[in-house]
Amino acid sequence: MSIMEEEELEFSDDLEAILHLSPEVQLAIEQVFPSQDPLDRADFNAVEYINTLFPTEQSLANIDDVVNKIRLKIRRLDDNIRMVVRGQTNVGQDGRQALEEAQKAIQQLFGKIKDIKDKAEKSEQMVKEITRDIKQLDHAKRHLTTSITTLNHLHMLAGGVDSLEAMTRRRQYGEVANLLQGVVNVLEHFQKYMGIPQIRQLSERVKAAQSELGAQILADFEESFPSQGSKKPGGPSNVLRDACLVANVLDPRIKQEIIKKFIRQHLSEYLVLFQENQDVAWLDKIDRRYAWIKRQLVDYEEKYGRMFPGEWFMTERIAVEFCHITRTELAKLMRTRAREIEVKLLLFAIQRTTNFEGLLAKRFSGCTLNDGVTKKADSPLDSTNPFFEDEQGEDSVSEKEEELDKPKKPKAPDNPFHGIVSKCFEPHLYVYIESQDKNLGELIDRFVADFRAQGPPKAGSEEGGAVLPSCADLFVYYKKCMVQCSQLSTGEPMIALTTIFQKYLREYAWKILSGNLPKTTSSSGGGLTISSLLKEKEGSEVAKFTVEELCLVCSILSTAEYCLATTQQLEEKLKEKVDKTLAERINLTGEMDTFSTVISNSIQLLVQDLDSACDPALTAMSKMPWQSVEHVGDQSPYVTSIIMHIKQNVPVIRDNLASTRKYFTQFCIKFTNSFIPKFINHLFRCKPISMVGAEQLLLDTHSLKTVLLDLPSIGSQVVRKAPASYTKIVVKGMTRAEMILKVVMAPHEPPVVFVDNYIKLLADGNPETFQKILDMKALKRSEQSSMLELFRQRLPTPPSGADGGSSLSFSTPTPEQESSRIRKLEKLIKKRL
Repeated sequence: MSIMEEEELEFSDDLEAILHLSPEVQLAIEQVFPSQDPLDRADFNAVEYINTLFPTEQSLANIDDVVNKIRLKIRRLDDNIRMVVRGQTNVGQDGRQALEEAQKAIQQLFGKIKDIKDKAEKSEQMVKEITRDIKQLDHAKRHLTTSITTLNHLHMLAGGVDSLEAMTRRRQYGEVANLLQGVVNVLEHFQKYMGIPQIRQLSERVKAAQSELGAQILADFEESFPSQGSKKPGGPSNVLRDACLVANVLDPRIKQEIIKKFIRQHLSEYLVLFQENQDVAWLDKIDRRYAWIKRQLVDYEEKYGRMFPGEWFMTERIAVEFCHITRTELAKLMRTRAREIEVKLLLFAIQRTTNFEGLLAKRFSGCTLNDGVTKKADSPLDSTNPFFEDEQGEDSVSEKEEELDKPKKPKAPDNPFHGIVSKCFEPHLYVYIESQDKNLGELIDRFVADFRAQGPPKAGSEEGGAVLPSCADLFVYYKKCMVQCSQLSTGEPMIALTTIFQKYLREYAWKILSGNLPKTTSSSGGGLTISSLLKEKEGSEVAKFTVEELCLVCSILSTAEYCLATTQQLEEKLKEKVDKTLAERINLTGEMDTFSTVISNSIQLLVQDLDSACDPALTAMSKMPWQSVEHVGDQSPYVTSIIMHIKQNVPVIRDNLASTRKYFTQFCIKFTNSFIPKFINHLFRCKPISMVGAEQLLLDTHSLKTVLLDLPSIGSQVVRKAPASYTKIVVKGMTRAEMILKVVMAPHEPPVVFVDNYIKLLADGNPETFQKILDMKALKRSEQSSMLELFRQRLPTPPSGADGGSSLSFSTPTPEQESSRIRKLEKLIKKRL
């Protein structure tokens, strides 16, 4: 055996020792290299493989051929393996050789990079050596330029200070104004050199010159415009005009002092002419104050307009100072003569004052109000002027069309002068509030008188059921007062005005609305007297509201509804107008509750009237001899009477409440909730009752149910589906009445069936109700006792935790079940008819 063969044999032995693969690896190999050869299977079994090759003894004759094939296959596999092994050996040698070559190339590259870096450092050092002298020259040039500039500034400063002192002595303010600004600017460059004695000395000379200029200019203005004495003020001069230019550069206090002295001297005549003891000082002649200042401003523009710089805004300053003086003087005067202030006089003064403030806003920008020269103006109270409103627009407001929630107009620009004088009138606005209290009282009295004179709205007229005109007039007046007062003040006076509004809203509700509701003679429970019952029996109609009275009630209801909605809007508007800190004190909930009470009372009156009108018919129903009825006919007369009253009242009420449909629906629901229980109570009084009588009552009940379901649209050309909530009430209540009659019609034998039928149909565990049913059937006392005992025994056991009373809670039949039973009952009635 050769060496190569020995190596291959050793390699094959090692391979056989190593190739024990895990099931996962074996599965992966099978997926990558699928093979159908049994020798490639992981679970190869030699015995099974041999049995496959030689299944029978006869097949052993070919054993030599099979052995030769296997040996040939083994030799081929060995050759393939030998080639793969040799190939892998050659690849490893090539890889090591490539790695060695790459390492040598990296070393060579690193060396070249290091050489380049060294050369760059040498180049940089060479450049630094070349430019070293150039940098030194740059620094020297920069320092030399700075020194020359500083020396020039110093020369300018020294020369400027000398010239400034000379010009000051000669009062050459025109040249001084330009020179001083330049000296001040140059001096700013030497702030960091103040440690040098010469520089500090020049700075002190500049300050001394500024002080001297300030004192000198003030003395010149004092000489030209003396604040006291009989000497008349001098006219404008070029010297003073130039002095003002100098004052712009000096300490701002110099400018402020000049402005203050000039304005004080210019307004000194005003303080004399309008002293407190002068007749012209009172409010009735307030126009003269504003006329005087207008003349003074025109005179100032003509004489002194060019003397003061435009950026001083002297015209506006004079007007603002006049406003402050006027406000102080008027406040003091009104405190002294407070008893003489009347509302017309106060409003006249406020109107003229706000007009003047509006004029100031058109003429001036208000830029001097907060600069500290003049006293700061008070904050504007509002952006609009109550007396600038279109008077025709106020007078042409039409009744209900005037709403507090109409779209807002674009807000006018803020008036910075608003309140600068008129603020003094605010402490005296109680006079205005008292006047509005008196005017509103007279307005309510006029509404009462007009209502008595004109009477209620006529039936059939356009006014029937409409909102009373006085309601719109009241809120129009409210709006006018609110807008006017908000322009005068948005503070405590607005709260006082709100209290007045509340007072007369309540008065309107009780005097105009509740006070004019028609009186009813029936009791609160809707019952009538025996005399009314006798009238019904005699064929006369029971006393009830006329059509005019129904229209009046509907009109008052609509008015109260309008007042309720508008009062809510009024509260929102008042909160918008008043100061934010006071908004929480405005609350009209009590007044809105008052109008809600009027609405509720009006609906109750309408329900009570119709309910009372139906009472005699129900009483007649309970008095009829139902035991002697022999056959079922058309609906009974009492049903006709009830339907007649409904058809008389409901269309009138519906037409007059067309604008407030929800309250008409409330009326229908309340009437149904009152009428149906009363009808059932009268039904229990119909005793004894025969089978035919019960059938007649059932027919009547069905007729009433049909009318009640159609109640919201009865007598109307436009048929509108009744609200679901209303229909549910009618169906539930009248179905109970029909079930009562059905139980009455049922035979009482056998008793167990009758009791179970009662419990099933009525779902009422109250023995009193069961007793009433037995009374209607006219059973004997002995039969009733046994029935009651059986009824108590047949009652279902109440759930745990339920009350132990006799009235039990049963599941009510669904509307579908009830309607199905009623349809069967109707068919039975039709057959009998």
